[in-house]
Amino acid sequence: MSRTDSIVSKINQAYVLELLERLLAVPSPSGYCRAIMTLLAGEAEKLGFPLSFTPKGNGIITVPGASRERAIGLSAHVDTLGAMVRAIKPNGRLRFTLVGGYMLGSVENEYCTVHTRDGRTYEGTIMTMKPSVHVYTDARDLKREEAVMEIRLDEPVRGEEDVQALGISPGDFVSFDPRTRFFPNGFIKSRHLDDKAGVAALFGLLELISRREAAPARTLRLLVSTYEEVGHGASWIPGDVEEMIAVDMGAMGDDLSCTEFDVSICAKDSSGPYDEAMTTRLIELAKREGLSYAVDIYPHYSSDASAALRGGSNIRAALIGPGVHASHAMERTHRDGIMNTIALLAAYVADPAAPYGTQED
Repeated sequence: MSRTDSIVSKINQAYVLELLERLLAVPSPSGYCRAIMTLLAGEAEKLGFPLSFTPKGNGIITVPGASRERAIGLSAHVDTLGAMVRAIKPNGRLRFTLVGGYMLGSVENEYCTVHTRDGRTYEGTIMTMKPSVHVYTDARDLKREEAVMEIRLDEPVRGEEDVQALGISPGDFVSFDPRTRFFPNGFIKSRHLDDKAGVAALFGLLELISRREAAPARTLRLLVSTYEEVGHGASWIPGDVEEMIAVDMGAMGDDLSCTEFDVSICAKDSSGPYDEAMTTRLIELAKREGLSYAVDIYPHYSSDASAALRGGSNIRAALIGPGVHASHAMERTHRDGIMNTIALLAAYVADPAAPYGTQED
């Protein structure tokens, strides 16, 4: 296959990267996704594919295919790691609780924003209760856990009443400064590439379809979930979905072969093996299209497809996504990993027998 004939060459990379930058700029910890879902609804409408909402706030986009049978589900999650105010301390600092699973050391000294219930926002910094080595002899050795962490507000507060006067109360969401950087060499570093890079990939596929550069063989149900980081993002999916591909980040490190340039194909995660035939077909298509890919096992990982299976969905499932270094910390990927993911999705949805479409039940 020549370079000009490849699926990657047809992807509107500028569109994908611009959308990713916009997504990363919108705070969306799990459960606080209305603003970003409004953005995505508008974006889907521009591409000619209206987005509808489930009762819990997930988005569903339907793309008609050549066959209306055996719909394929594609999912990505727009919710991110974050925090929530647990209590206001007598000194005017905030105690917080985690939203999602991450190392507290990865957010220490990070800038954050507190979002009040009435729409106000206040900046602050996450730190330990002993933040200075000039003052505390055990500042370096202090175990990083919720009990010793707090948020210092950038407001003139000296006590609990001052904080309450700002409208801040327990249950308010806290988002982290993403610190996004796009580099000319293709690297992208930011918090929350898990899984906003996956969402950008789904919309890159939609954009291809809108230009008729990709044609789904079967109806697609694209699910954008808002609670994946807390375990139940896609626990409900449309009933006509028989195959589901979760598009989420590929982990890197230790004995894993994935790099930031690859599309990761996960054969097994903490929920067990993914569908053998789907995974095999994804590998075959990656080879056919000349894509940079890796097949790995992630023992400390689960996906929207895992949630759908645990929720009782009678589906076959697979998991792919761009390689992301330092997941749930200061993440980094490369545009090639995202484009390889889009290309693999486009190849799969265009294949009428990928892998079950021509078989009888």
